[in-house]
Amino acid sequence: MAGTIDCSFIRTLINRYCAGEENWVDSRTIYVGHKEPPPGAEAYIPQKYPDNRIVSSKYTFWNFIPKNLFEQFRRIANFYFLIIFLVQLIIDTPTSPVTSGLPLFFVIAVTAIKQGYEDWLRHKADNAMNQCPVHFIQHGKLVRKQSRNLRVGDIVMVNDGETFPCDLIFLSSSREDGTCYVTTASLDGESSHKTYYAVQDTKGFQTEEDIDSLHATVECEQPQPDLYKFVGRIHVYQERNDPIVRSLGSENLLLRGASLKNTEKIFGVAIYTGMETKMALNYQSKSQKRSVVEKSMNVFLVVYLCILISKALINTVLKYVWQSDPFRDEPWFNQKTEAERQRHLFLKAFTDFLAFMVLFNYIIPVSMYVTVEMQKFLGSYFITWDEDMFDEETGEGPVVNTSDLNEELGQVEYIFTDKTGTLTENNMEFIECCIEGNVYVPHVICNGQILPDSGGIDMIDSSPGVSGKEREELFFRALCLCHTVQVKDDVLVDGAKKSPDSSRSCIYISSSPDEVALVEGIQRLGFTYLRLKDNYMELLNRDNDIERYELLEILTFDSVRRRMSVIVKSTSGDIYLFCKGADSSIFPRVTEGKVDQIRSRVERNAVEGLRTLCVAYKKLTQEEYNEVCELLHEAKVALQEREKKLAEAYELVETDLTLLGATAVEDRLQEKAADTIEALQKAGIKVWVLTGDKMETAAATCYACKLFRRNTQLLELTTKKIEEQSLHDVLFELSKTVLHYSGSMTRDSFSGLSTDMQDFGLIIDGAALSLIMKPRQNGSSGNYRELFLEICRNCSAVLCCRMAPLQKAQIVKLIKLSKEHPITLAIGDGANDVSMILEAHVGIGVIGKEGRQAARNSDYAIPKFKHLKKMILVHGHFYYIRISELVQYFFYKNVCFIFPQFLYQFFCGFSQQPLYDTAYLTLYNISFTSLPILMYSLMEQHVSSDMLKRDPSLYRDIAKNALLRWRVFIYWTFLGVFDALVFFFGAYLMLENTAMTINGHVFGNWTFGTMVFTVLVFTVTLKLALDTHYWTWINHFVIWGSLIFYIVFSLLWGGIIWPFLSYQRMYFVFIQMLSSGPAWLGIILLIIVSLLPDILKKVLCRQLWPTATERTQNSPRQCQDHISEFTPLASLPSPSYRSNELTSSPLATRSHSHSKKVMLTYWNSHDYSVLPLGFNFSNNYCKSSTRHCYHGSGLETPV
Repeated sequence: MAGTIDCSFIRTLINRYCAGEENWVDSRTIYVGHKEPPPGAEAYIPQKYPDNRIVSSKYTFWNFIPKNLFEQFRRIANFYFLIIFLVQLIIDTPTSPVTSGLPLFFVIAVTAIKQGYEDWLRHKADNAMNQCPVHFIQHGKLVRKQSRNLRVGDIVMVNDGETFPCDLIFLSSSREDGTCYVTTASLDGESSHKTYYAVQDTKGFQTEEDIDSLHATVECEQPQPDLYKFVGRIHVYQERNDPIVRSLGSENLLLRGASLKNTEKIFGVAIYTGMETKMALNYQSKSQKRSVVEKSMNVFLVVYLCILISKALINTVLKYVWQSDPFRDEPWFNQKTEAERQRHLFLKAFTDFLAFMVLFNYIIPVSMYVTVEMQKFLGSYFITWDEDMFDEETGEGPVVNTSDLNEELGQVEYIFTDKTGTLTENNMEFIECCIEGNVYVPHVICNGQILPDSGGIDMIDSSPGVSGKEREELFFRALCLCHTVQVKDDVLVDGAKKSPDSSRSCIYISSSPDEVALVEGIQRLGFTYLRLKDNYMELLNRDNDIERYELLEILTFDSVRRRMSVIVKSTSGDIYLFCKGADSSIFPRVTEGKVDQIRSRVERNAVEGLRTLCVAYKKLTQEEYNEVCELLHEAKVALQEREKKLAEAYELVETDLTLLGATAVEDRLQEKAADTIEALQKAGIKVWVLTGDKMETAAATCYACKLFRRNTQLLELTTKKIEEQSLHDVLFELSKTVLHYSGSMTRDSFSGLSTDMQDFGLIIDGAALSLIMKPRQNGSSGNYRELFLEICRNCSAVLCCRMAPLQKAQIVKLIKLSKEHPITLAIGDGANDVSMILEAHVGIGVIGKEGRQAARNSDYAIPKFKHLKKMILVHGHFYYIRISELVQYFFYKNVCFIFPQFLYQFFCGFSQQPLYDTAYLTLYNISFTSLPILMYSLMEQHVSSDMLKRDPSLYRDIAKNALLRWRVFIYWTFLGVFDALVFFFGAYLMLENTAMTINGHVFGNWTFGTMVFTVLVFTVTLKLALDTHYWTWINHFVIWGSLIFYIVFSLLWGGIIWPFLSYQRMYFVFIQMLSSGPAWLGIILLIIVSLLPDILKKVLCRQLWPTATERTQNSPRQCQDHISEFTPLASLPSPSYRSNELTSSPLATRSHSHSKKVMLTYWNSHDYSVLPLGFNFSNNYCKSSTRHCYHGSGLETPV
């Protein structure tokens, strides 16, 4: 028996860890109230589960130091400097271990303190959560204990307004119908009330004594992080009867972190506790994304490491060549000991090599990592402080979830955007419905507001006959019943009837804005949905009578089926299945109805950019319903592959339907969406729209938002086209078309917006994409992908319609991994966009009406699509300019710092004598040159933000990592080498055989090194000052303050006897150097000579080969008001740009934004355009003799 147990245990482990995860299904059994099942029912096997403690912290008191040090030294730069520090401790090196140990200790200590403080806050939050009181049932009584002591199987009571302490199966509530209202804002950001349902057979247990008498077991899946997926079943045992088995789904699961609302109390049994709750499983961080700048920085570090090793090797070899002369190797004044003579040559050479590595190791800038981290962290606040990106309507501002990708916003080449809720408002307005060819246009109603000038029902076409009247009312009833809309509690009125006026005040809540728009629209046509009570749906008909329908089944909506159904039973006993969904999923299942007329209307509405749904029904007999009920019940109680079985059951049920009609709902375009897309295209960014909508609707929206233009030639790669020709032929035909027109000109050389040039737009659907991505036996899939990518590269815009969420991610990955490796950005607002947001280099979530899953999983979140323009064209541009200068400048100043040390070895017999004092070696990167570049990288604006918004083409100047290419990197390196040669040989020639002091004394080696170091500090700081275009008092303070600090420090370091120093080689050196007039002259001349080549290069390049940015800097319009994006400093009176146009007029204020509906479509050879009177374009200036007018997007920040 023991052997059997062991084998089964081993088999379980093998299945669990070796089999594919999708094939492994495991379950757990929970005994409600810890009661054993009745004898003979099933074996009682108590299982151990974790307690209810939440642990979000990384460290404990005991493991903080070793764990934190291990994590920090995993970074290659920290590990490198640790090795250098250990080498300095072990062998006799020319510099003190303090020179590398102190900067390393500073970096490690600052990072450890920051991470330790953050973890302490997490500990504090965990303790507050784990110690909060919870009520649970024990022996029929209510007992209070701490949350961390909860166990799986405990029956918990939660009161109104409280948060659920763990994941609970909903057993009963104080409401008679066994429902409760819950908000899940802390989980997914959705603030609307959601309805959850108690188990049908336990909802009557409403007191502590009743619930304690419950005898039941729950079988469910093992914990997994999907908030919207749950599979389980409950066995309720009754006296001497077989147990009742009920299915459990996500509607029965109350999640930890959600809050109970509008319900007095509920009872539930704990099934997942502590770190197994879905909230805890969602704590895990997203995969780390690395920016292109960080990758370039690492490559440059490798190059400099190779330079370092080369320097050390050269000096080691030359040392032994130089010492080959016995007199040089062992002069009379420095005789070797016997032990030194006996040392192995290789060991001596290796020791010397390590000593030279230590001497030159400062060429690798350890402080650069700290500065980059600080720049990213502090720089990310500029987005959150930006008032232009704050949406007053929603009260939301931008959110930065990661600061590691700030500069990546300045490198975007492809943008993948969702349509609904991202380009459009996701604010649905019911436009019309078509019932058997008759079109109905109700009062215009939107979000409960009746718009003015609406005068009742307008009927287009002929009135329906008697039979048509029945179908019409059946259609209205279908829309009143086939949905998951809730009615807000405070407007519910108990009673027999409601007047039509009172019914109009109903406030509907739903996770889908489409459903609310449909129910509101049908309300204007005479049928009002009232409520769902005791599993009965109530509606008010045109005769002001209440109709009641028993809700038998809900066949839920999903993105694959693209439809939903309900099965209801009328008071007369008739059973109906009402189904609504996309036309592509309804028409194939219809056997009756006026299909052609309705299809024609649906296509016409789609071309006009309206969202369409079709409605159908089927009447069921009692026998048919019994079969359906059994089929659905069998699928619902399955623990394995429940979703697949339910989908198969739904397919069997939703057949042989009768088509009733269709609806049309308008989703308005977001304000300035068209302006944003136009600006992004001018910046050289290709915009793709990925949507689940049908082709005609999505194409109309693309015309409206200027993604497609009147001269755009549309190329179709759709299922319909592939049915007519093979995929191979269609792809080659499209490729031939685009390549014929593009010729030798690359599409990147123009924006695709010219009216005299052929422009292409591609439309592809999900089915065609599946065929392209599908691997083939002959291996031709790769060729299809390359051909598809070649077509896409030559199209200015691409529309992907009928896309499933995973297909969106596939498209992003396909472009991301293409041979050019472009930087991609994905933006969306719903849960179906999360996969592409995570896949793209940069993911942006729109804080929309479909919850906040996209915003939570994104790198950045913005309130509206229009804010993407400033985020990319302004913030992204600035971030990239700043950090690229920071990286290049750090390498430059370290070359200037170390190359004179390399040259000095040729003049000191390769004896590893340091050129600079230990204090200078230590403080060069920490104090003397650190703050100016940090402030530059936070505040530099080479052109004004307003100019970047007005001229998006400036974004092209920094595309494809332009400022960190090898050519620029080599220029900075050679500039550093040139400056180092000037420092060293200038000082050398000046001091050689020359008395520099008034009493005829000559300077020594420490004075020589101090002069070189002084010229070095002044040159690299003034070089940064020359590169600064935007001056504030902070820039002045840190640049001139750093130079003053260096002088003051040198005076103190060399002018005072320090008691803690055993010897003071710098005593009076700096003061003596400054007492010499020739030294002053030499320092000034060397600084000028060092800076001169860079100045000449900039002047010549600006005059002969200016970039677009440099032309803009020289243009008169650049002189307009330049306000810093650094909001707290915006009021400081030191910007370098002054307004000569706008500030003179009181009208130069932020223009008011007006929502305008603009529709410009060109589809099937027809033009549809609506331009309201008073329509004006943004970013225009007009000037008259009397006043100035400004229609821009507002100043950078108000002053």
